[in-house]
This record gives sequence, structure tokens and C-alpha cells, in this order.
Amino acid sequence: MPLLSPARPGRWTVLAAACAATLMIAACGGSGDDDEATPTTIALSLLGRHETGIFEQSAAEIPAFDAASRRAFVVNAHKGALDVIDLSDPAKPRHIGEIQTRSLRAGVQANSVAVKNGIVAVAVQAAVKTDPGFIALYRASDLALLGQANVGALPDMLTFTPDGQTLLVANEGEPSDDYQVDPEGSVSLVDVRNPAAPVVRTADFKALIGQEAALRTQGVRIFGPRANAAQDFEPEYITVSEDGRTAWVALQENNALAKIDIASATVTAITALGLKDHGLAANGLDVTDTDGKADIRPWAGLRGLYLPDAIASYSSGGKTYIVTANEGDARAWGEGNAAYWAGDARQGFVEEFRVKHLVHNSGFDRRAGEDLPPQLRALAAGAVLNPDVFGYCGATWNLAAGTASSGACRDDNQLGRLNITWTLGYQTNPDGSPLLKRLNGKDVLVYDALYAYGGRSFSIRDENGVLVWDSGDQFEKKLAELLPAHFNSDHAETAFDSRSDNKGPEPEGLAIGRMGEKTYAFIGLERIGGAMVYDVSNPQAPVYVSYINSRDFSVAKPGDTAASLKQAGDLGPEGLAFVAAKDSPNGKPLLIVGHEVSGTTAIYQLNATY
Repeated sequence: MPLLSPARPGRWTVLAAACAATLMIAACGGSGDDDEATPTTIALSLLGRHETGIFEQSAAEIPAFDAASRRAFVVNAHKGALDVIDLSDPAKPRHIGEIQTRSLRAGVQANSVAVKNGIVAVAVQAAVKTDPGFIALYRASDLALLGQANVGALPDMLTFTPDGQTLLVANEGEPSDDYQVDPEGSVSLVDVRNPAAPVVRTADFKALIGQEAALRTQGVRIFGPRANAAQDFEPEYITVSEDGRTAWVALQENNALAKIDIASATVTAITALGLKDHGLAANGLDVTDTDGKADIRPWAGLRGLYLPDAIASYSSGGKTYIVTANEGDARAWGEGNAAYWAGDARQGFVEEFRVKHLVHNSGFDRRAGEDLPPQLRALAAGAVLNPDVFGYCGATWNLAAGTASSGACRDDNQLGRLNITWTLGYQTNPDGSPLLKRLNGKDVLVYDALYAYGGRSFSIRDENGVLVWDSGDQFEKKLAELLPAHFNSDHAETAFDSRSDNKGPEPEGLAIGRMGEKTYAFIGLERIGGAMVYDVSNPQAPVYVSYINSRDFSVAKPGDTAASLKQAGDLGPEGLAFVAAKDSPNGKPLLIVGHEVSGTTAIYQLNATY
């Protein structure tokens, strides 16, 4: 049974134990790393918190930890800096300084941080995000600048190889907001053995230019306007094998995984991540925020695009496995540009659309000037659902009479409010162009499937990107059980079921921790908050362990004062970092979580049962 223990009235720390039959199994074999004992299970408790007092301005995003100096380094995008937090006593985090990247170049933005062997590496985007960015290296003990080097456009996540000799940087290369400039995505491999003079090599995607059609056939999403493969690929997150030879890179918007040979700095494979069939019983989801209930069930014809954000890897049975947090992310550029919504397709690209607007019987033009993407309008005058697939929710047509209706499928309490991508699912001709039917007096697209964003889950894949296991609908079902009054709440405002139409709990951050012979995955849920904990020691059969959430749901919406934020607790987990017992200041494993909405960094202690 879940344990709900109030830290004080209104604040609930959720420690949900896994089923007793699983948790009472004794640890088998001997000890793991450094002769650490293997726990039967673990539970998390909030140990300490650092507060910036800054709400909804990304004041605490990505954390990293240096064991020697006992310091946490947390990206504070609001200041364009890293906050340096002393964790000598992790129950009482203490701000002791900052690393200010804007002192190096004006207008820049710190995006991510990694620490290894006493070196702090920071990814810094240029003042104009489509220009090349750079990395800066600092000494953890005294914050001295050691060196810097130019990398690609919009350097985001970065990580070291296990030996600390090479730093890998995901250069996301996002387009400008009006899509007039679209830099190439790439991965920089930086030799940091001499941090005063880092040497940069680049693994790019230029060799794939001209192979876009073949990649699309394999399921890789390449769909930006006027973009080739190198421009369209946007590296999001990197993980490295334990032997330091291979890296895997999440190409989030492309729903794909790139494999890189580190020695040669070359991309050796691009693998499509495939689709999640939400028509299967174990893959249900809640698709609407208006029905007043947690209605988690399968929907035939609905597919999920995994589109992972954070990824990590670990070794089991001599093989490497890749863990992904399946957040989902739509391309939405030019949303604030009136010219785009007026019909100028050159001024942006928005792929997200609600089902009820996509398949309305009146066609697309009823949304003109509001949220109708001009690229969609260029394809057809409207769209219908194929009743052979969606007849169960009311879709019908009479081809002889030239009429069609989406029926109840587009109702708000059915599929209507779900945000999907209009770029996939419609019937096509052999050349890939839309196959149009004349229905309701218009030339319309026929959708055989609808594609939603994210899997609302985490997945485990083998080193070739093949799916080994997915958590299915476990996240939403567990949240409905543990937090029934706050199911699928948003992060900045407490409200029941407010995110079911758009990615649900939105798993985003991820960390892997080893304790003895067990490996645990910690998955941050960006919207409702908190972290799911799973024992992934057996990649084919992970086991749910617990869930913790240090948010105060009694606070409907925090104000902009430090006092109100203190009351609200931790909102919007972004990045997670695991600290092993041997590296921890108090000798206990820790989980450090940056919360971008509340501007807080939470330190959780992992309490083991043996």
C-alpha cells in the first residue's frame, strides 16, 4: 500500500512501495561496486532544499555534483550562470558562489553542466542562438576558469566519457523562431586532457544529406521546412557506454537515436524509435482534460511518438542498455508571429493541432487566422478520420454520396482536445504526396492514425535502439492511485487533470544509480512533479519501487515572492543527478533534482532496506 506521510499540513511526500511480493525478495549474490551491499529496496526522503526564490524563470535546471569539493553546480538560466551550492551538509544546502558565463561573452546563456575529475564543464549558447556556441571549463574547487572552446549552434546537454578525457556536447541547432535560419545539428567531442587548450572534433550528419527519403521510409522524422537531414536533426541528450567507446544521442524531434563511434568521431547509425500503440490494453492513456475524471484506457488508431528528452545507459549481463524518458516535443516555431498565422508559411512552422480542429466537418478554414498552420492548409481544405479505424468512436462516411463525419470522436470528452501532429497519419500516394478524397464538398486528407506526443512512459532499449521494455500506462495509473485529487496537474498551477490532453505527466529528466548489484532508474515528471523510481536490474522486467513528490498541492498557484515559493515546494523537475554512497557527503546515496518552475534544488536521500 502507498504511504502518504504529511511533512506538514497540505504537503504530501509520496513514498509508494512496490508490491510486497517483489520487495521482499532477498538480494541474491554478493556485493556490487566497491563492495557496497545490495538493498532489498529503497525509499526516498526529502533531505534538504536550496531556494532561489525565483518563480517560472528556469532558475534551477540541470544539477551536477563534485565529490571532492562536495559542491553541487546548478544551471540558473535566469542569471545565465551556475549556482554553486555547498553540500557538505546535504540537509542544509548553502549557496557559496556562482560561475557567470556572461563575463566571458555578452548575452550568452548557460544551458547545461557536467562534472568529472574536478572539472566543471558548461555548455553556453551564443547571444544569437543560431550562431556557434562554446564550452567553458572550470576547476570545481576554486571556480577558476581553465579553458574554453567553440562548438556548434545551441550546445545543450553535455557529458564526459567515464575516464574524463573527452567531453561530448549535443549541439541542438534549433532554427530561428521564423525558421529563416536553421543551423546543422552536431555532436562535439572535446579532448579535455589539457583543459587550458581543449581540442574539438565534430561528429556531424552531413553524410546523410540526400538520404532523407530513405530515412523517412525507416521511420525517422525529417519534416522541417526546407531542411536537409543535417539541419533537421537536433541532438538533445547523450549517453556513453561504460567502456567509453560508443555514444548514443537522442534526436528528440526526429524520434530517432544516433550512434557515434567516439574514437573516429563519426555517426555510425541512425535508428528510428518507432511508435507506441495506444490501442493496446497496457498502453492506455487519458486523452482529455474536460471529463472530470482519470480515464486511462486504450484508443484504437492512436499512436505515441516516443520523442525522448533525457537518456542514460547502464550495463547488465555484459550488454549496454539505453533508458529513455519519453517526454514528447512538438516543433512550434513562429507561434508569436502574426504573419505566420495570417498564412505566410515562410515565417514559421507549427506541427501541433487539436484533433477536433483537424477533423472538423467544416474544414480547416474555420481556424484561419487563429491556430491553422499554413503548411497544413497547403495540403488540403480539411481532414476526416477513416471509419474503418475510428468507427468505434463515431467516424462515418458515405463515399458514394461524398459525405463524412468524425462523429463523437472529435468531442472534447473523447479525442477532440488531444494535441497531435498533423504531419503524420494521413493516406499518401506512392510518391508520398497526400491522397485526397472529395468529401463534404472539399478535397480532404484521410487519417488512418493519429500521432500524439511522447509515450507518457520510460523505455529500455538495447544498444541498437531496439525496444526491450516500456512502462506502458504505469505512470498515469500510479498517479491516479496515489494522487487522485491532483492527477495530471500542471507544474505552475495545481489543477486536476489539466495535462491529459497534452503529454500527461511528461517524463523528462532521468538518472541511473547503482547500489550493490541493483540498478535503479529515477524519472522526473515535469508537470505533476516528483520522481518515479524503478529497479531496472533486469532490463526485460523492471519493477516499480516508489514515487516521491515534495510539492505542496494545497498551493493553487504560487505568487512571485520567495515566501510563497517556499510554501509551494518543488515544481517542475528538469534535471536529475545521482550521487553514490561512496561519493556522498553523508555516506548515503543522494538524488539531486533541479526544479525550473519553483527555482529550487531538492536533495533527496535514498534510504535502503537490506
